[in-house]
Amino acid sequence: MSFREENNEGGDLRKPFLHTGSWYRMGSRQSSMMGSSQVIRDSSISVLACVLIVALGPIQFGFTCGYTSPTQIEITKDLKLTVSEFSLFGSLSNVGAMVGAISSGQISEYIGRKGTLMIAAIPNIIGWLAISFAKDLSFLYMGRLLEGFGVGIISYVVPVYIAEIAPQNLRGGLGSVNQLSVTIGIMLAYLLGLFVNWRVLAVLGALPCLALIPGLFFIPESPRWLAKMGLTEDFETSLQVLRGFEADITNEVNEIKRSVASSTNRRTAMRFADLKHRRYWLPLMVGIVLLILQQCGGINGVIFYSGNIFLSAGISSSNAATFGVGAIQVVATAVATWLVDKTGRRILLIVSSAGMAVSLLIVAASFYLKGYVSEDSGLYGILGIVSVVGVVFMIISFSLGMGPIPWLIMSEVATFSFIMYSKFQLALESLDSSNQDQRPRWKYSNISQLAILVGNNSDCTAAYGLE
Repeated sequence: MSFREENNEGGDLRKPFLHTGSWYRMGSRQSSMMGSSQVIRDSSISVLACVLIVALGPIQFGFTCGYTSPTQIEITKDLKLTVSEFSLFGSLSNVGAMVGAISSGQISEYIGRKGTLMIAAIPNIIGWLAISFAKDLSFLYMGRLLEGFGVGIISYVVPVYIAEIAPQNLRGGLGSVNQLSVTIGIMLAYLLGLFVNWRVLAVLGALPCLALIPGLFFIPESPRWLAKMGLTEDFETSLQVLRGFEADITNEVNEIKRSVASSTNRRTAMRFADLKHRRYWLPLMVGIVLLILQQCGGINGVIFYSGNIFLSAGISSSNAATFGVGAIQVVATAVATWLVDKTGRRILLIVSSAGMAVSLLIVAASFYLKGYVSEDSGLYGILGIVSVVGVVFMIISFSLGMGPIPWLIMSEVATFSFIMYSKFQLALESLDSSNQDQRPRWKYSNISQLAILVGNNSDCTAAYGLE
């Protein structure tokens, strides 16, 4: 009797309409166990290699975020856009991302993590090409929406896939690779924007997904998803590939089977009413609140329009300064990837949120005071430098905790039966062109202070095992 039959006598377990579990084997699903072993010996696919391949998705995510900063002046000039029209262009990726995030959970449950990533790659490629060949607003907006849709799916599937294939002792570090890849994508957009025009940059933006699609054929499907679908042979082969042919996976196989059987048995009885139980609503709410606070902290406004922010601060080479910030963000996120399993999630969240709050207070105060100081005075230049320093420290603080950890936490609890995982992003236009209204910056600082309280909740962190 198959694992599906053992745990699904009532026939309630959904079947995928597209089987992707054996792509990495490059052969028939009916291959013998001896054939499977030979594939394992020949392939020797490691967890790290799989993570690096799927990390192309978050790189695409970051490229989408960073694209608007170096291209704002060129696009508005070539297509004769107003500030509002370009701001809408930048924000439409968030609209598409919300639609993609809402649908990503169901799609990944039916066709698997790899199949979902392939679906996400296609609209991204089409979207970038639409932007590259855009002659008017319609193609520009359509391309940005398609990009956002793909990014919304990627933002869910990649962290979940990494969490499901990673060994427990490496889950924190490998989970942080998602946010590290996003920052690399942002930096690449900033860097390439220094040398090519916006149309060529859009074509280059399609390359990560173009490389991701063939890469998906050389990595195994998530063992946990295969186990959930009752594909026992593929499940064990996939896990063996990930852990190495000589590794003993007996204990992990049994643990995954018990976990899947337990969640399958609960699925039919669980309803939204079960959210009244603390064991369910507490971790769910902590994850959702952290993601909301992450996106409401102002990071998207800084990333999308950093070039214009630096111009307002008095930096003549704003695009070069923007690339410098992108490089700093990559380094800070790499440090967080190394620290996350050593210091724990909670302390990094507290330090990160506190740093963001202080940095944004400095930025808001300096821009506010510049409105009352003559441009010819020395104080005006000093305030510009202070605002730039504040932005840099805000990026560093975000990258140390509030950037990678909320995604990591959400992916670690995504096995809850009614997890509602969505990407909460705001269409931030207030940092686009005017530094006269300082209220958005004060608001973002207040939100960062609220994040300190969430991260410092010892009961919440215990619920995740974050201590």
